[in-house]
Amino acid sequence: MLTYVFEKNGTPLYEQVYDCLKRDILAGVIRPGEKLPSKRTFASHNGISTITIQNAYDQLISEGYVYTIPKKGYYAAKINDMLRVPKKSRISLDIKVPDVPESYEVDLSSNKMNPDHFPFSVWAKVSRETISNQCKELMEVSPTGGILELREAIADYLKSFRGMLVDPDQIVVGAGTEYLYGLLVQLLGTEKEYCIENPGYKKLVQIYRQYQITCRYARMDDDGITVEGLQASGADIAHISPNHHFPTGITMPANRRYEVLAWANEKEGRYIIEDDYDSEFRPSGKPLPTLISMDACEKVIYMNTFSKSLTPTIRISYMILPTHLANRFYEQLSFYSCTVSNFEQYTLAAFLNKGYFEKHINRMRLYYIRQRKKLIQEIEESKLKDCCEIIENEAGLHFLIKLKTQKPDCEIIDKLQKKGIRIQALSEYFFTNDVEKEHYFIVNYSNIELDKISQACDALYEVIR
Repeated sequence: MLTYVFEKNGTPLYEQVYDCLKRDILAGVIRPGEKLPSKRTFASHNGISTITIQNAYDQLISEGYVYTIPKKGYYAAKINDMLRVPKKSRISLDIKVPDVPESYEVDLSSNKMNPDHFPFSVWAKVSRETISNQCKELMEVSPTGGILELREAIADYLKSFRGMLVDPDQIVVGAGTEYLYGLLVQLLGTEKEYCIENPGYKKLVQIYRQYQITCRYARMDDDGITVEGLQASGADIAHISPNHHFPTGITMPANRRYEVLAWANEKEGRYIIEDDYDSEFRPSGKPLPTLISMDACEKVIYMNTFSKSLTPTIRISYMILPTHLANRFYEQLSFYSCTVSNFEQYTLAAFLNKGYFEKHINRMRLYYIRQRKKLIQEIEESKLKDCCEIIENEAGLHFLIKLKTQKPDCEIIDKLQKKGIRIQALSEYFFTNDVEKEHYFIVNYSNIELDKISQACDALYEVIR
């Protein structure tokens, strides 16, 4: 008779019975074809209920360790062919999980958002209302491009805020721009070559390379990507950020925009991906017109995200496709499911429609304007003031400083890290070896602690003097 000792450790009793029987079957203690005790006998012998034994037997049957013969009983299954590896000889997996990013006392490169500024109470309120009032809709499968309510809300917002006239059916919602880039590659074809701004956002190249896309690089001048660079690249797709380039902060003027559009119109199959990632945060003046609103030939694919305006963790982005590409998307890729949950889509739609998003943007814009002003003032009043030049731009959440030093960028970065300060150099964002701009550094102020800026300025001064 099988006898086991069970512990009061919080594990359900039937699981302990299941584990004991499974272990003995695998170890050969219970031989293949051997009859197991009846539920009543087993339960009585071990002082437990027959229901517990029934549950354990049912689990073992469902996994194939035990089988039953009607009116005869339960038997151990034949598992002679199952590999039995002694625990001590099992191979240890060597999985190299990326380390958690190192934390710094002062991080001048972080693009995180201060959690104190997220409208948690309003978001919770809208979320509760959505769950209460739209139970049926929440349980329905979302269309490939996202629920209509959210696409309509985005279209209305773009019309009022950016003066863009967009059909909701042109909008495709996805969990982050990285996912949408993958859809675009499939939509436009993997034989296309992509041109990236140099310097530029390095993750773009990493993403495109995963789809076996060839990436070319075009140099930039003070007005943004150059047409000569685009032509020399031989690329079919230009991925650019005309309203606020990362990392230089350059804003492309109207005449250059028309030149880039003309480049796209020169050849069939050319497109421009307009990445408008932080367009909401322009310190002064009206928002700049988008490239897609200037496009009369359906050559621009517009992309934006709520990661900058709300929080990077929300993972909701969208793209606007020209009409012919929107039709192609639904003809060829409509088998994909939308990667954003209905709960988040309906909540964000209500957040937009009820004006909460606009209020949040206005509040955050004022906060960032003050943050930027205080940060620049701190730099100008520090020891560093005579050793640097602030390169301002009228957009986004970062600016550049040029340090008056002959020390290599890598040496400055390394010495600051040892002092607990993180900063990134513009030179780190070049894709080619012919780096033109040394000693330019990026200062991101979206989540910076102003009371530590004086400390950072003093440390930077000590490093470069």
